[in-house]
Amino acid sequence: MTPPDDWTAPGAHPVSAGVFRIPLPLPNDGLRAVNVYVVETDDGLVLVDGGWALPESRHLLSDGLAEIGAHLGDVRQFLVTHMHRDHYTQAIALRRDFGATVSLGELERPALELVQQPGSVPLQRHLAVLRSCGAAVLADLIERFAPDDNDRTDWESPDTWLVPGPLPLSGGRVLDVVHTPGHTSGHVVFYDTDAALLFAGDHVLPTITPSIGFEPVHSPDPLGAFLRSLEVVRSRPDALLLPAHGPVAPSAHARVDELVAHHGRRLDQALSAVATGASSAFDVAGILTWTRRERVFTELDPFNAMLAVSETGAHLDLLVAQGRLTETVDDGVRRYR
Repeated sequence: MTPPDDWTAPGAHPVSAGVFRIPLPLPNDGLRAVNVYVVETDDGLVLVDGGWALPESRHLLSDGLAEIGAHLGDVRQFLVTHMHRDHYTQAIALRRDFGATVSLGELERPALELVQQPGSVPLQRHLAVLRSCGAAVLADLIERFAPDDNDRTDWESPDTWLVPGPLPLSGGRVLDVVHTPGHTSGHVVFYDTDAALLFAGDHVLPTITPSIGFEPVHSPDPLGAFLRSLEVVRSRPDALLLPAHGPVAPSAHARVDELVAHHGRRLDQALSAVATGASSAFDVAGILTWTRRERVFTELDPFNAMLAVSETGAHLDLLVAQGRLTETVDDGVRRYR
């Protein structure tokens, strides 16, 4: 029996008038599920995010829609917060079968175009970043076991590139598109100011911090961009937090304050690690602890170790930008003092 407080439980869960949350599976992923939000309009359904293009995900989305008397063909539009596969690919797959339109933030275009290139190697830039962070052994391990995936079918371009500003929906509801770089360079959130709802994607998550700096294209200051984006969210009226991963939370502002405090602590911890002699992002990541369970770096699987090193690099880069550290490059490895 599914616990009543299990946010991953299948079904269409009411959030607000005319808005439902449908969690879809993420197999072999510590995130467990991704929330897709269904918004009823006079012209059919609008979905915020689409899920990962997997048979099980499609089946559970269909079942969830059936609970509110709808089916996949009733979806008229997907509004996607960012181009990661668990948000974007199922929207593209369902567009092929049912004709719904897909919209994505305009600043995701460079990353999507890179992924679309024939022969592009999955994780190529990520592995280069790992090596520059002093984690060549980890990069070699991941490269050895990385899937050879050349299928670009579910990475087609969207119908519309979203720009910041009001987005009217049929029936009078208006979603405000807000550019929130950090998790990705082109991440957007959607505000329903009248209903006090924030469709937050991966920008503000209720129980974990989103990965920073893990992109196929270079972002010069991902953590600085993320913190500035949090300020943008904090400057707006508070709203019910509708995250892509985790349960709905009552206050977006409260969680933003927690995230800002967390990264302030991590910056101080990274600075202290350099003061003890750690000179690369890999060295610093090995000193810090990870996840809410305070795991040591060696307890992380290779994929999460890669995320940890990338995020540590983002913290060190911001410390350099703040003038608290200096950086040099030694034999291709970035070193900090």
